[in-house]
Amino acid sequence: MTTASKIYLDYNATAPIRPEAADAVICALGVGGNPSSVHAAGRMARAAVERARGQVARLVGVKDGSVTFTSGGTEANALAIASAIAAGARRPVVGLTEHASALENAMAPGFMVEGWPVLQSGLADLDWLETRLKAWEPGHGRPFVVVSLANSETGVIQPIAQIAALVRAADGWLHVDAVQAAGKIPVDFTALGADTLSLSGHKLGGPHGTGALVAGTRSTLTRQLHGGGQERGRRSGTENVSGIAGFGAAAAAAQRDLDAFADHAAWRDAAQAAIEDIDGVQVFGLAAPRLPSVLSFAAEDFESERQVIAMDLEGVMVSAGAACSSGKVSASPVLAAMGYGPLAANTLRVSGGWATTPEDWTRFAEVWSTIHDRFRARRRASAA
Repeated sequence: MTTASKIYLDYNATAPIRPEAADAVICALGVGGNPSSVHAAGRMARAAVERARGQVARLVGVKDGSVTFTSGGTEANALAIASAIAAGARRPVVGLTEHASALENAMAPGFMVEGWPVLQSGLADLDWLETRLKAWEPGHGRPFVVVSLANSETGVIQPIAQIAALVRAADGWLHVDAVQAAGKIPVDFTALGADTLSLSGHKLGGPHGTGALVAGTRSTLTRQLHGGGQERGRRSGTENVSGIAGFGAAAAAAQRDLDAFADHAAWRDAAQAAIEDIDGVQVFGLAAPRLPSVLSFAAEDFESERQVIAMDLEGVMVSAGAACSSGKVSASPVLAAMGYGPLAANTLRVSGGWATTPEDWTRFAEVWSTIHDRFRARRRASAA
């Protein structure tokens, strides 16, 4: 997306809101009713929520009733993890490259959490998982495994169907974080074999503060928010009608545009080709399937924070491989788990989305190459 000479390539952090979603938000704000009320305004609000539920359900190929709206992907992950623990899980297995919302929610109840290693490619170690599940101790309760469909930093896509087969053979529960993948690659809940799956509105071009948990027949959700019994008793609290309406509209638009999204891979690959042969540059995830819109790489001795600031000054917005909620740049635990510890503090993540153009990627490569040349020139001068 290019706006007033600014180029935005940080969609994995958040996508700018789609026009369809903004229109849906404004329309829903005008309704004014509580979706639990039986009068005309309440019925209109309920209709907006249920229309959005259907739009989100169709994006991942499930029935409308499988979708529970939440405040975002973090709450969806938390609800799935808490529900699995309530169902008897006592030793969650969480991938070492997972988002903090998965790892920290798994740790919150106080049980030991097992870290599931990845290969240097970024793909999960399936041999490790198979061996671990075959040796599962009865005292640890039902096996519960958490994994992202696509990694938020590298874009690496995991073989979820293979993982699901291993988990089901052990009569376990598989939770899939599809926050980064939905709307960028096809996501079929049934084909994946997941028991629960989390989504986030703002990654699709919907409003912030909206998300959903999709639940299959092998899972039972345990309510964490109590009160009015909204969302079929799964999550109490008056629904965020306008946000949900925008989420639904974004999901429908993402589904409509899904085939065209594959074109982003060629644009990304062209930018990658322009920088990957530069001395000291390491591109991550090349040996694995990746989202078509994500490029993760590091440059030797070139700190992430310095790169992000320099790019921003040139009008190109990207992010470091990892950023905490305070906005500070930190070394990437994902890259460390993949065996790239020395480069973990030098990672840059470039991510496109629904409004990205080929020219945005071309401009990124030009600007980054220029600031890298400047950095090397200063290094040579200081060493002389």
